Amino acid sequence: MRDNGNPPVRRPAGRFAFTLIELLVVIAIIAVLIGLLLPAVQKVREAAARTQCINNLKQVGLALQNYHDANKKFPPGYISAYDSAGNDTGPGWGWAAHILPQMEQDNVFRQIDLKQPIEAAANAQARTVIVKSFLCPSDSPPQQAFPVGPRSASGQLTSTTCTVAPANYVGNYGVGEPGVDGDGIFYRNSTVRIEDVTDGTSSTLVVGERSFYHAEATWAGAVTGANLAPTPGSPLPVQTENASNFVLAHTGETYDGPANPKEINHYTARHTGGGNFVFVDGHIAYLSRSTTYATYKALSTRSKGEVISTGDY
Repeated sequence: MRDNGNPPVRRPAGRFAFTLIELLVVIAIIAVLIGLLLPAVQKVREAAARTQCINNLKQVGLALQNYHDANKKFPPGYISAYDSAGNDTGPGWGWAAHILPQMEQDNVFRQIDLKQPIEAAANAQARTVIVKSFLCPSDSPPQQAFPVGPRSASGQLTSTTCTVAPANYVGNYGVGEPGVDGDGIFYRNSTVRIEDVTDGTSSTLVVGERSFYHAEATWAGAVTGANLAPTPGSPLPVQTENASNFVLAHTGETYDGPANPKEINHYTARHTGGGNFVFVDGHIAYLSRSTTYATYKALSTRSKGEVISTGDY
């Protein structure tokens, strides 16, 4: 062919594109990979959260020991006067409030007037401070203070006494219902000493977890006249308990392991299959649902003479 002087015409290169079937295959592969990776990511997150929870409880355990060293006794479960019928009349400040200086929260502690009730106007700022070391990262407590007050039989607030900061760690009352003269470490106006823990400091619980998924807790204490009830959406039955249950828990008879409570004033946790506890000697242990009730109960009493070993839990 003769050259007529015109430049050769270039044909556009063919464009590459996915067919619909190929696109669906790619999406399916990505979905499978996400499905495989997501459980692993969740396990890593939970492992990190559980480790942080353990570190929080180690700090709590050390703070309690330092408090004991300085005062020759553990802090009271909560402090309160009471009327002729035995009902609390306040002020109600709990064990966690008393160890704030040992938790590097001295500034918060200095704002508290322990002689006045938790709900007093003078304590409005202190009682609502969020202390991260009292919160388990595996749980989902409110990010601000929550309202407490008297509740109806159906668990509804009938009025708001005050708002208090949330917490995920509650003290060991023992076997019975939290209140007076517990057989654990904490109860109303308690003054338990290391020497009183004759079952052994490595065999006695001092603090454990409570998830806001089941019921509320606060580091502040027992707000006079307030009641504890299941949080909205909780799988637990409707119950109302007195204010001491905001800071104390017990190893109740209706038991199916720390991870599956039957009552709102039990220990509960969002960790897989169990919960973390700190013992009087400061060590941390994870109690699973396979822990027998006899062992669980024995760990919660300070001087019943039960014989247990670390192999039992």
